Amino acid sequence: MRPVSVLESVSERKATRLAEFGVESVLDLVTTYPRRYIDRTRQADVSGLQVGDEAAVLASVQSARTRRARNGRAVVDVVVRDYTGRLAVVFFNQPWRAKQLEAGTEAIFFGKVGEYRGTRQMVNPVVDVVAGVTPGRRTLRILPVYPASAKAGLTSWEIGACVEEALRRAGEFVDPLPGEWRSSLDLWGRTEAFGAIHLPESLDVVAPARRRLVFDELFRLQLALVLRRRAFEVNARALHHDVSPREITGAVTDTLVARFVARLPYDLTRAQRQALAVIVADMAGPFPMHRLLQGDVGSGKTVVALAALLGAVQSGHQGALMVPTEVLAEQHFSAVRALLGDLEGPGGMAGGEVRVELLTSRVKGKARTAVLSGLASGDVGLVVGTHALLTEEVVFASLGAVVIDEQHRFGVEQRATLRSKGTDGDPDLLVMTATPIPRTAAMVIFGDLDLMTLDELPPGRIAVTTVWLPGEDHAGQGEAWQRVREEVEAGHRAFVVCPLVSDSVRVEAKSATEEFERLAATELAGLRVGLMHGQMAPAAREEVMDRFRSGDLQVLVATTVIEVGVDVPEATVMVVESADRFGIAQLHQLRGRVGRGSTASWCYLLGGEEGNERLAAVAASSDGFALAEADLRLRGEGTLLGARQKGQSDLRLASLSDPDDVVLLAEARRVAEAVVDGDPQLGAHPDLADEVRLLLSEDEGEYLFKS
Repeated sequence: MRPVSVLESVSERKATRLAEFGVESVLDLVTTYPRRYIDRTRQADVSGLQVGDEAAVLASVQSARTRRARNGRAVVDVVVRDYTGRLAVVFFNQPWRAKQLEAGTEAIFFGKVGEYRGTRQMVNPVVDVVAGVTPGRRTLRILPVYPASAKAGLTSWEIGACVEEALRRAGEFVDPLPGEWRSSLDLWGRTEAFGAIHLPESLDVVAPARRRLVFDELFRLQLALVLRRRAFEVNARALHHDVSPREITGAVTDTLVARFVARLPYDLTRAQRQALAVIVADMAGPFPMHRLLQGDVGSGKTVVALAALLGAVQSGHQGALMVPTEVLAEQHFSAVRALLGDLEGPGGMAGGEVRVELLTSRVKGKARTAVLSGLASGDVGLVVGTHALLTEEVVFASLGAVVIDEQHRFGVEQRATLRSKGTDGDPDLLVMTATPIPRTAAMVIFGDLDLMTLDELPPGRIAVTTVWLPGEDHAGQGEAWQRVREEVEAGHRAFVVCPLVSDSVRVEAKSATEEFERLAATELAGLRVGLMHGQMAPAAREEVMDRFRSGDLQVLVATTVIEVGVDVPEATVMVVESADRFGIAQLHQLRGRVGRGSTASWCYLLGGEEGNERLAAVAASSDGFALAEADLRLRGEGTLLGARQKGQSDLRLASLSDPDDVVLLAEARRVAEAVVDGDPQLGAHPDLADEVRLLLSEDEGEYLFKS
């Protein structure tokens, strides 16, 4: 890809600024799209603004001054003017605006028009500085407004000038989409689309131009995914697993899987039985399993995953459960051993018992040597570990099944590395997530994995009541601490979650250590309060957890070390400090630590300002799948294809929250499958092959096109 420095309008200094903005190549530049347009034939004049209008005004700054509000926060008062009149613009808690908007600066102000003391004003509008706009661009009827960066020192118009030169010098774009598909889908040509989206002669051309470029983004992704899936199928070396749905129903009773299901202290839910039936069929089938298991917090994914791993063990192979952190690995290790009970023993593969071991970076010396030796010999049937499982020193006798928890923490290469350790064939792969974050939800929609859902909670579960208490005023949070006292007096337990272990100057969030000391002396004085965080030694954490489970500790102040895997049925209330510092998925996971029994439970979210959409969403719903959609809408898709992406987001225009784009996604999948099925290595479509390679690492590109 050609660097932006080849453009005459890009000096060395501007190239550095563009790089800070994430634009290094000409391709990056032309795929930096306008975020909106100003129609100069309909442009709002200051004199015509009405209170309640949402408008964009092109005006010059007359004055800007900074003052302090009563609460001490900075307020910047700006007066702007166009040829028809004046408008007041006010910025709260944005002191840097005074320097950005010096007198004489020309900018576009986009926001809602209000009124204060009889004067029309905008409060905290979006600002695009257009200083230095050239006479030529002023004559455009439609002005594209680019996402300028004050931090990088770039204005919308500087970006636009660079884009315009790039388009002029590029001339005709290569269009790799076959003409018959363009015709059948009613898509514009690529050159026409790029020209219209950046330099539209009217707003009517923007939608069809965007539609073509959205299709291109989705189509490239679909091609990569379909190629990856086809290569996987062609190169797959399936292992034979001797498992049957009859072991789940109880018709067979003497196998390891059947004995595991039978010894559970509860019946499997309908959803768990259906999921296991699909998994067993996959494991006994001719192709390796490649599946994502979605389930809400508390839906029983661990039981399903462990049954799958035991299916591999009873078939003469080994199972591996990989999780992203050492703390989570230790918790899963304890949970697996508890679920196995008397099924755990010294036996290796295909025995009546299974030896389970833990492998993280904390396992050292003779203990580590023993685990590695056991994996190589086959004496260890099941291993729970972190990224440590990916190292070269880990060799399996016969890896038959891999389960990856919290799938969004691992990239494609990491999954492939673990699967490649199957010496006798490709192990079955099951990845799990409790609340699909946007990246995971999008990967499912894009068809990277076969989807399976646990949509049912075990019987007896009562929904957790979630209460959001905005603001930082301790007096306004009294309801939460009163609830903690009431639940403790009733013999139950409580969690208090803080985002940090110790105070940070950079992040204004509660410190678990200092909050523990404050609460023990104030709101929770007289209660038995404990502290747990990830920097404690494992033995110390386990001791604290044991005391909490037994009731010796009534309240546990902790960091997110308790996010996953902690199961204390007596815990009925959780208070999350500085809740606005957490994402939707993390808050939902944390909330899942209470309400695990049959007693009414509460989760209090403290902090954040009124109008915080993330906190409002969590407070309004306990449905993890609905929250995933809200997260997708609020945060966007993220980088869908993982770390091998070359510094650019996969989706610049397309949005999975847009129904029209979702329709295009289905069309893109259909075209991708038709193209790949007819030309598996894209030999007859070299331009398409080149575009797909832009999305992939060198190693994966070679793998796909040689397969």
